[in-house]
This record gives sequence, C-alpha cells and structure tokens, in this order.
Amino acid sequence: MQGQGSQFKEYLAEEVNKYHGILVPIKAGLAERVLVRKAECARLHPNPADEFSDPAIGPNYQIISDYEHKIMECERYGNFTPPWKEPILVEKMSPDGYLLLNGHHRWAACVRLGRKKVGIKIINLTQETDIRRIIQNSPHDKRATFDLREVVFCGEDEETQAPPKFPFNRIFKERIRSGIPTLFHFLNTHGYDIWVYTSAYYSLEYIRKLFNAYHVHVDGIVTGSGRPQSKDSKSQKELNALIRNKYAQTVHIDRSTVVLSHAGKKEFEHFTLKDDPSLWSREVMQILQKKLHEEVSEDG
Repeated sequence: MQGQGSQFKEYLAEEVNKYHGILVPIKAGLAERVLVRKAECARLHPNPADEFSDPAIGPNYQIISDYEHKIMECERYGNFTPPWKEPILVEKMSPDGYLLLNGHHRWAACVRLGRKKVGIKIINLTQETDIRRIIQNSPHDKRATFDLREVVFCGEDEETQAPPKFPFNRIFKERIRSGIPTLFHFLNTHGYDIWVYTSAYYSLEYIRKLFNAYHVHVDGIVTGSGRPQSKDSKSQKELNALIRNKYAQTVHIDRSTVVLSHAGKKEFEHFTLKDDPSLWSREVMQILQKKLHEEVSEDG
C-alpha cells in the first residue's frame, strides 16, 4: 500500500513543498463544474492552509484508517456506501491539477491504499481578479460587509425570510434571516456596495444565484476566504491599498454590533444592537440613517 505510516508523512511534506507558493487558481468552465468526475489522486494537492498539512497538527490517522476500512469493505462486499459517493471538493489550479478544499482524509485513504482515482467536484471560489474587477467597476465609495453564515444565513429557531418559490426552494437549502432583503435594499439605495464573506467552500456561482432567488443584489461575494492567499506580498499589498483607496467608509454588520470605520483613520464607531432578532435589520437601518443625516449636516 502506497504511503503507509511514515512514508505518507514524507509524501505529504513533499507535496506541500513542491507546490508551495506557485499554485494559481483557474476558473473552471461550466462543463467541468456540472458533473462529478474522477481524477487521479496524484493530481490532487493538499491545501497548505489546512490543518491537515500543518506539521504541528497533521492528519488524523484514525479517520484515515476508518476510511480505508470502509473502502476495502465496500470493494469486498459492496454493502457500504463508498467514501467517494460524496465527492471531494477541489479548485482547479495551475500549473497542474487541483487544490484540495474538503476531503483531505478521504484522499489520504485512497493514496495509502494505492487507489489511482477518486471522485471530485470542481468549484470556483472568489479570486483576486474578481475583487479587482468589482472595485474598479463600482461607482460607490462606501461598503457594508457581512459574514455569510454567521449573519446572513438563518440559524436554528430564527425567523426566516419567506423562501423562494419552487424549484428554487429545493435547489437552495440555505435560508436567509428575516429583514435581510429590506436591509440590503436600503444599503443599495444609499450608495453602499455590499460584500459578503465566508470561509466555507461555497461555489461563487451558487451564492450569486441564491441571492438572485431572493431578489437581493450583492456586489462582492468572497467564498473560501480562509484558503491560502497570494504568496506575492506586493500583489496583496496592492489589493489592500486598492480597497482602502476605493472605500472612504466601511460598515461591518454582525448579529450584535455595527462597526463604522473610515479610511486613513484608526478610530472607529461601535454601536451595540438590542438582543431582539425581529428588530435587528430595522435597528441597523436606523443607525445608518442617523449617520447619513449627520454627514449631510456636516457637508452643509
């Protein structure tokens, strides 16, 4: 079996070092993203930012062993759901292959067992060029930022916005919090770009279509924000400067606070929201409306 024990540790270290700092994401076409396909295990590369690849943490070999057992039992008796039934999530990369986003332990089990291929699902995440294009094309100098799963999506026992009509209510399982469309419309009409962020590996197209189903306009969608950023520090600094120069004002909104900051200033304004989800969006709009009136008065 390939890569058993310490051999797999060496194999993992070699893979991480081989592609460290040179992998560049590539947008996959629709035909590549629609279907689950099988790819050679050798073309799947471990994510340097994942705990799996961190020498201080590393793989959980009990999990890998469990997957190995399931694979062998399935192949021997056919009475187990194969681990590849749920495909491994990957991002297409240059110069070669795919970056693992979710499913490192399943991939490791196949490598250690010497299996040649595994099922994958290719998704497109937000890339630096997407962010640059959005910033350059926007006429606004203000933005509002939200965490997608923590703020926009509805938690358990929370009041939800009415779900989209069939068939979209079947396609999109996530539900958004009551008041989100009204709040986003307010932000749109008062000159804010809306940016939503999530470290989860949602497809960029999926989130965009989800918001469209709720008739909500969002300017920037950053998925997989926890993955490795560009190793080109100059490029990253240029991107950060572009954002600072573009937006004179940024308001970050979460479940309990509104934080208002201005470019070039260390000070920021902090507003605590009442613990009443039914009034959450209304209270946020009242805070921002008051700030807008203050700005108009100062300009006058």
